[in-house]
Amino acid sequence: MSSSLLRLLPCVLAAAALAAGCEQVQSDGDRPETALAFPEPDRPVSDLGANRFSNETARDSVGEAQKVMDLSEIEEGMTVADIGAGEGYYTVRLAERVGASGRVLAQDIDRDALTRLGERVNRERLDNVSIKPGAADDPRLPENSFDRIFLVHMYHEVSEPYAFLWRLWPALREDGEVIVVDVDRPTDQHGIDPLLLSCEFKRVGFELVQYSDEPELAGYYAKFKAAATRPEPEDIRPCRGTSGHGPNAAN
Repeated sequence: MSSSLLRLLPCVLAAAALAAGCEQVQSDGDRPETALAFPEPDRPVSDLGANRFSNETARDSVGEAQKVMDLSEIEEGMTVADIGAGEGYYTVRLAERVGASGRVLAQDIDRDALTRLGERVNRERLDNVSIKPGAADDPRLPENSFDRIFLVHMYHEVSEPYAFLWRLWPALREDGEVIVVDVDRPTDQHGIDPLLLSCEFKRVGFELVQYSDEPELAGYYAKFKAAATRPEPEDIRPCRGTSGHGPNAAN
C-alpha cells in the first residue's frame, strides 16, 4: 500500500481538517441513514467514556501496551490502525514499535480528542502516524491496508456494531487481525461479555483466533481474523441477550 493512502490528514492540519465537514455523531437515538440496512444491537450501548481509560504511567507500570503488542505480534514495518485512539496511549507506542518503515492510522469520532492527539503527534515528531475521523457506523479505513486493527476499551461504545464491523472487514490484509481488549461486564457498564463479543464478530464474517484473560489489561484479550466470506447486510441476524451475559449472548 502506498504511504499516500495512510497520510489522510497531515498532522499539522489535524485541527483544521476535523473542523471542516466531518460527519457529526448521531444524537437523540437517531440511527445514521448509512446504518439502516443493518440490524440494531440487541443490547445496551455504553455512553462515550473518558478518553483516558487510566493514567498512562499506571498503565505502563503493569506493562499494558507492551503485553498487547507482544500478544499481537507487532513487528517493525507493519501497518496498524488504532480505532478509538482518544489521546493516543496506544498510538504513540505502536508508532515506536512499527518504526519508521511502519505506519499507524489513529481514528476516533471525538474531534476534540483527535485535535489533542494531532498536537501530541506533532510535538513528539511521530512522522509515521496519520489521523482520520471516523463515524459511528464506519471506521472509514482503506481496503486491504492493515496488518492489525486495534479496538481497545472502546467496542462497547460502538452504537452500530454490525455496520461498523462489516465495513471494517475489507480493511484487513491477508493474514491481518483485529485485536480487542475489553472487560467482561454488561455493555452499558463499559464492557462486553466475551461470548457476546464473539457472536457479534461472527455474524459479520470474522473468526475468533485467540482469547485469554489478562491481569495486566484489567480485562481480556481477543483476536479475530476475517472469514472467507462476509454476509450481506440483510442476512445478518443480531445476537440475542440484551444484558450482555448468559448463554443467550452467543445464540
